[in-house]
Amino acid sequence: MASKLIYVLNGPNLNRLGKREPEIYGSQTLDDIAALLVERGETLGCEIEMRQSNHEGHLVDWLHEAEEEGAHAVLLNAGAYTHTSVALLDAIRSITAPVIEVHLSNPHTREPFRHTSWVGQAAKGTIAGFGAQSYLLALEAAAGL
Repeated sequence: MASKLIYVLNGPNLNRLGKREPEIYGSQTLDDIAALLVERGETLGCEIEMRQSNHEGHLVDWLHEAEEEGAHAVLLNAGAYTHTSVALLDAIRSITAPVIEVHLSNPHTREPFRHTSWVGQAAKGTIAGFGAQSYLLALEAAAGL
């Protein structure tokens, strides 16, 4: 059986995980999360393509690429772009691969500006508030699609 290609795209400041506000985002780094995803992906028959950028256009390009490469699904933690990026909303709507929105924290328990998600308006679903476990839960959901 061929493995399912899962793109895991991470937005601005997620390269700072483990250092940036660990009381909100936890102490695990993005590399730690990538290792967990690869390990879980192997048991689920999924190949993980993990990327991070602080630039909105890279995320848009990678969403398009995920479609072109036949990705089974995309896990997207757009960081602050979640709440500001119509470009990401449009990119998600332009592809057929399902996108699952992922957040380490629960945006609805934070500042009011974080309560609106442009990404979520086009995502298949959202998993938030479980720290690094949010990614693993999203991967399980994606594998089952």
